[in-house]
Parts: sequence; structure tokens; C-alpha cells
Amino acid sequence: MISVNARTSALVLIDLQSGILSLPTRPRPAAEVLTTGRILAERFRARGAPVVLVNVDFGPERAYAPPGTTQQASVRAGGSLPPEWSRLADGLAAPGDILITKRQWGAFTGTGLDQTLRRLGVDTIVLGGIATNFGVESTARHAWELNYHVVVVEDACTTTAPDDAHALAFDHVFPRIARITQSDGLEIA
Repeated sequence: MISVNARTSALVLIDLQSGILSLPTRPRPAAEVLTTGRILAERFRARGAPVVLVNVDFGPERAYAPPGTTQQASVRAGGSLPPEWSRLADGLAAPGDILITKRQWGAFTGTGLDQTLRRLGVDTIVLGGIATNFGVESTARHAWELNYHVVVVEDACTTTAPDDAHALAFDHVFPRIARITQSDGLEIA
């Protein structure tokens, strides 16, 4: 059991949005990760802890995309993503949630996330989302570099990459920078 303090912890859910939820994922379906994310969000809200919902949006004609960006399979003819691609999953957000739009894989670079969390007194982030080895891992690494305590919820993550990408993150990267748990092993005190 991993326990986090509701007064100093925030749930950060990465890229639970229409375009990414529609992609094939492994080791678990995106719908399962979305359900787990919703349950975690309800638990954090019930304890008065912040919930941060992060989406990625590269703008019209991918004007804000970093060079060499991924998701080429999602791009329509003409170079743009469908208009609904960046929309958060229906029913995920609740009043009071913090909404962050990113232009990179990680949620800290180029956003106000760090400043927002620090002003709220947050020193621990609990992470989940899609994709494990892209947005979740990038956010976890950056959070660790910013001296946050990091918890990654394994059953709240999945990837669009081959199976070994998810396992690589959980077996070799996250143990060096974060505590790892399943959603039922997380206590919000």
C-alpha cells in the first residue's frame, strides 16, 4: 500500500482524450485506463485533492507541434488532426479540475503546471494516462527533476507502442524515479 497526503498530492492524468483513446493500446485497452482514471479522479476529489487533466493539442495544421512529432497515423490528408482529437474524454472533467494543454510529450514543458502545483502546495504527483512511454514517462522524468515525489499507477497506464515499451518503463525507468502501485494499492490520506 502506498499512501499519499491529500493536502500535498495531485492526480495528473495524461492524454485521456478522443484522438488517443481511439488508438489501439497495450497491455490493456484504453477504455480500461479511462475507467481507472475516472475512479482515481473521484477518489482524489472526494479527499479535496487536486485533479489535473492534461491533453495534447498541436493546433491547426499542427502549427504548435515540435519538430519530428509523432502520431503520423492520426494525421489527415492536409497535415492536420481531426478537430475532436484533443478533446478530453466525455465526463472526465469536473468543476474545480485543473486543465492543462501541452504541446510536447511531457506536461511540464511550456505549460504552467509546475507553478500551479507549487502554488497549491503540491509536492507529490500521482500519474496515469496514455501513453506510458511517451506522455506519462516524460512527465514523470520532468517531475522528478523538479523534485516532486512521483507515484505511477500501473493499471492507469497503457501505451500505443509495442508491449515491451510499457514493461520497459515500469521495469527499468519508473523504479529509479517513482513509486509504483496499482490503483487499489493507493491510499489518499
